[in-house]
Amino acid sequence: MGTAMNHRISHIRKSRRGAALLAVLWLIAILAMACMTALHVISFDMQIAGAKIHGSRARQLAEMGIAVGCNPAVKRIDPILRQLNGDTGEGFEVRIASEGGRFNINSLLLQGEKPFLTNIFCDWGIDPKDAQAIVDCLTDWVDADDNVSLNGAEKNEYEKLGRVNQPFNRPFYNLDEMRLVLGMDLVERARPDWRNWFTVWSGGALDLNEADAELIAVAAETTTDRAAVIPETVRGPDGQLDTEDDARFTNASTALDLLGINTNARPDLIKRFTVNDATTRIESIGYAQGAKCKIIVIVRNRTGKPALLERTEEIIP
Repeated sequence: MGTAMNHRISHIRKSRRGAALLAVLWLIAILAMACMTALHVISFDMQIAGAKIHGSRARQLAEMGIAVGCNPAVKRIDPILRQLNGDTGEGFEVRIASEGGRFNINSLLLQGEKPFLTNIFCDWGIDPKDAQAIVDCLTDWVDADDNVSLNGAEKNEYEKLGRVNQPFNRPFYNLDEMRLVLGMDLVERARPDWRNWFTVWSGGALDLNEADAELIAVAAETTTDRAAVIPETVRGPDGQLDTEDDARFTNASTALDLLGINTNARPDLIKRFTVNDATTRIESIGYAQGAKCKIIVIVRNRTGKPALLERTEEIIP
């Protein structure tokens, strides 16, 4: 009996020690997991803090680029517009261009260029009837009256959708306002990059020294391949824009002659074009430890008495 009791007591003690050891091991595992979680949280917080610091630095460098680009003494081909430190990866790149390289949507609508604008939308694959309706709605948005165009929309049409105080009955102040117009969702789907075609800040006509061949072709009523001769001529022999050998046009007629357009016979076409628009777009990208920040300012009369028209900022992934 005594021996059996001793064996039983010994077994109970060993079981308790085993259970205690298992509990200790579980506790160590839980503490290890808690430590790993804490380390991950700390690491994540450090990454966020680092990203904020680098993002702030990138923004600061982008601002420095804007300051350089706004200086009227700095030319478009000036090397000072590109300052990158190969060791630190910090610096900025600035591009100066004319805002005239885009169509001024307000000018097109207020000057009665509705068929021309309709053709642009049709070229983007929008049904002609829908394109006409969109242009009518855009026109109703910018005109000063409440008269509804044939396929347009005025106050009543917007109120039916629960949208009060629309349309604004004034020219667009920015491109974001265009998205409020009925039918612009179709444009958004057909051409997601439609913003690259329009502006509200240029002098009105399309700058032949700045515009892409695609835009020139639409305005000149010719093919893109044929219109490509104009930007190719502007870029000069090296094929690069903003270099020493650029051959910029001094008047629109000379450029259109290359397309075989008789400007005397087509005064409606010549009025769509200009050269050397005075509204300047300055784009500056700041770089800092992998972070990138882009600032865009639009300035009128950069080389004279500059006036800031618009400023936008974005973080580039």
